[in-house]
Amino acid sequence: MSVHAPRLAMVAGEASGDLLASLLLGGVHARWPQAQAAGIGGPQMAKQGFDAWWPSDKLAVRGYVEVLRHYREIAGIRRALAARLLEQRPDAFIGVDAPDFNLGLAQRLRDAGLRTIQFVCPSIWAWRAKRVHTIARAVDHVLCLFPFEPEILQRAGVAATFVGHPLADAIPLEPPRATARAALGLADGDTVVAVLPGSRRSEIEANGPTFLQATQLLQQRRPELQFILPVAAGLRPLIEPQVTQWAREVPIRLIDGRSHDALAACDVTLIASGTATLEAALFKRPMVIAYRMNPLSYQIMKRMRLQPWVGLPNILCREFVVPELIQHDATAPALAEAVVQWLDAPARRDALAARFMEIHHILRQDTAAKATDAIAQLLAH
Repeated sequence: MSVHAPRLAMVAGEASGDLLASLLLGGVHARWPQAQAAGIGGPQMAKQGFDAWWPSDKLAVRGYVEVLRHYREIAGIRRALAARLLEQRPDAFIGVDAPDFNLGLAQRLRDAGLRTIQFVCPSIWAWRAKRVHTIARAVDHVLCLFPFEPEILQRAGVAATFVGHPLADAIPLEPPRATARAALGLADGDTVVAVLPGSRRSEIEANGPTFLQATQLLQQRRPELQFILPVAAGLRPLIEPQVTQWAREVPIRLIDGRSHDALAACDVTLIASGTATLEAALFKRPMVIAYRMNPLSYQIMKRMRLQPWVGLPNILCREFVVPELIQHDATAPALAEAVVQWLDAPARRDALAARFMEIHHILRQDTAAKATDAIAQLLAH
């Protein structure tokens, strides 16, 4: 095996994993221009020359009940992928997030003598702490996004490296508010709310109606508000009827993708829990985090939670710096009221931006370079 041009297998699920993997691939190709990568990925990875045998949106399912509905298809993909990788024997397998899919696959590959890496530590500090033992069996090395994770893993005998978060490298320290507003056709004096109900079909189905009803209430209270809603690829046919039903009179603009433009341009965002909340923090934007899911899935996850926070900004700050309205608390009136409270509190917004700037500096580690250094060390042994 030559580390001058490694052959890598990668699996990334959903839009956030596709973005993280594409940023990692940029670092891989900077170090090894002839490197090859194949497996499961999305459009951002394809731009980096990734050979997607299956699209990443096949894995974009969240929640126990929702996964059960798609279990046979997902399990079939994993079996077929494992067989193909065991035949081709790449130099390393890199699972990007999606631990429910990737850890079982990684363990099978590792048992067969392949090197395995997990990029993004599963949230063992938030829930399912015993999963650290599964990680120890499945992977040779974990590339951690957050500074407190390596110590937790190393206590369980798992080699790990803090590489920072690639979004902290990709997003500028000073948000390009004026540029983003110009690109979206928004005036400098507009008061703008970015509405991000999620990037998965199941999230749009669960969160969309409530988020849109909240915009209706907000417009009644503040007729001057402008709303922008970035739409993930393929989800416009799902969102448009929701807008017609729940926000027909609201001046809400649907834009294809461009969530970073929306976050840079907005004054406040109403946002679904997930990676997007970290992006909002890196853009120094006040937010209202909300989330709904299948009731049974919620009860299962609630019992496994180890800390009071769900949103990444609150987890990183170790306190509720932004409101979280989860499940039954995520009502349209509550969401609207929380947005108004941000709009009416400029000093509070400024203090939050300062906290988020601290987080940005901590996470800005040149992730692509640090991650490829760790990968190179693993391949050299």
